[in-house]
Amino acid sequence: MMETMNPQALSTLIVSIVTELVNAGKAGELTADMVPTAQKAAVMRPKDRAHGDWASNIALQLGKRAGMQPRAFAEPIAEKLRENDGIASVDIAGPGFINITLNAAASAQIVDEVLQQGSSFGTNTHLAGRTLNLEFVSANPTGPIHIGGTRWAAVGDSMARVLQANGADVVREYYFNDHGSQIDRFAKSLVAAAHNEPVPADGYKGSYINEIASTVISQATADGVDILSLPRVDDGVNEDGEPLGEGDSAQREEFRKRAVPLMFDEIKKSMEEFRVHFDVYFHEQSLYDDGEVDKALAKLRELGVVYEKDGATWLRTTDYGDDKDRVLIRSNGMPSYFCSDVAYYFNKRHRATKPADTAIYMLGADHHGYIGRLMAAAAAFGDKPQENMQILIGQLVNIFKNGEVVRMSKRAGNIVTIDDLVDAVGVDAARYSLARTSYNQTLDIDLDVLTSHTNENPVYYVQYAHARSCAVDRNAQAAGVNRDGADLSLLDLKDDEELLAQLALYREVLTTAADLREPHRIAHYLEDLAGAYHTWYAKERVVAMPLTDAEKRGEQQAVELLEKQKNPEPARAAARLRLNDAVRQVVENGLALLAVSAPEKM
Repeated sequence: MMETMNPQALSTLIVSIVTELVNAGKAGELTADMVPTAQKAAVMRPKDRAHGDWASNIALQLGKRAGMQPRAFAEPIAEKLRENDGIASVDIAGPGFINITLNAAASAQIVDEVLQQGSSFGTNTHLAGRTLNLEFVSANPTGPIHIGGTRWAAVGDSMARVLQANGADVVREYYFNDHGSQIDRFAKSLVAAAHNEPVPADGYKGSYINEIASTVISQATADGVDILSLPRVDDGVNEDGEPLGEGDSAQREEFRKRAVPLMFDEIKKSMEEFRVHFDVYFHEQSLYDDGEVDKALAKLRELGVVYEKDGATWLRTTDYGDDKDRVLIRSNGMPSYFCSDVAYYFNKRHRATKPADTAIYMLGADHHGYIGRLMAAAAAFGDKPQENMQILIGQLVNIFKNGEVVRMSKRAGNIVTIDDLVDAVGVDAARYSLARTSYNQTLDIDLDVLTSHTNENPVYYVQYAHARSCAVDRNAQAAGVNRDGADLSLLDLKDDEELLAQLALYREVLTTAADLREPHRIAHYLEDLAGAYHTWYAKERVVAMPLTDAEKRGEQQAVELLEKQKNPEPARAAARLRLNDAVRQVVENGLALLAVSAPEKM
């Protein structure tokens, strides 16, 4: 019998059988190079449990390529599968689906695997040897993290954990845009606030601007600098009579120099409190200070993919699929924003420490137009788009309470910030709710649901499964249930089998979540596992529980089943306790990937 009977092992077995048939000349026109990897020869859960525990469509994938009817191709595979004593039966259904039913002992092997491996269960070396640079959040240091950036914080950190669980060396990176017009507008806004003037038309609003301006003034005064007396140039007003702000001046530069680090510190503090830790805080300004822009431009010139036109330096991005060529150096000698992006990518790929095999960018919905030019830049360096560079675009988040859109933050203006959301629902609920939906879908969050202790609240539903499993364990210990030497073949009732099947899916879900860059699959899996567990808990007891009078008045057959479930013999109770422990471990492992706590009591 094979060592384990999980879906991945079954996929591996099926692929080996197909390979054996090819080598023996019994697979029609199929050749070895046509045989899929075990990962692509997926074994899935049938929608109808009457069709078995697991199903494979490999005969449908390969039958026609072999010049055979899928059902005929499936026959020798099924015959070989039946030789494994962990498999109770194998049937061929419909056009060629291979349905597999395991015996109870083989199905229950997953319990021992989970308990033996503990917190490492599910981890693997699938992505070992690869360094993935994952850049996320990267909000400009011009204000608090808004709800869109908060979503990236939850999704990005969860994705990093999922990738690491698959063996990748992940570098979590935050890119600080501390160079350019947005910082100029930030400084202008602070100077205006310091002088009690209206914020410039293109400036930043919210009470935090007044807070930062006041802090800067106090800090400068403590350092012996009368910041408000420094030279100031007024650029006049726009057509609406609003101040345009300061030109180059000592006062504005002093505000910039002191305020940007203050915002850095505030952003870092918010991230740490949200359980997000970055390995690298990369400053855009360092690209210029450290000569990284010059290095990237020199490489592009060496490759012959830049040219001069109208006094500017251009990159031939149209040669690599972009809709137009892009300016790197403007005719006034100043680098473009795109120049910074190009140099930053080149830096990620060629660092002395942990150069990235793949640079993964997590960008907001307003950056969709950047994909073509960034991919073209990667190709211009001789790299492979989608392999060396991957770009993920996130969608908007709407917050609701009492059925209406919420705008909670006076401090940051008419937006919701990370601190607003955490104050409203806590870190666990905030992280889980933001990570459980695919980032490329618009997300609506209902604060009333997230603060409720009901099954409608997904984080409560999953955390309660963990807390309930801990309560079962405590009750079992008090009742003297002994889990040692448990006979897991006794886990043979329908709800046992459903829970075992859910446990067996975890490794496959974890691998798929990494490959597709979709950490929300972990949350969906946990909710399915929690649902199976809550159903199991309601029907199958570990500690004896007396029948109600109503149950005793029922049909004799039903009473006998209830007695078996509610008053299990010691051996069955021990097996169920082991299953309960395995569920607790997998729920804990999955929640850890989302950086959500696994409470023992609720």
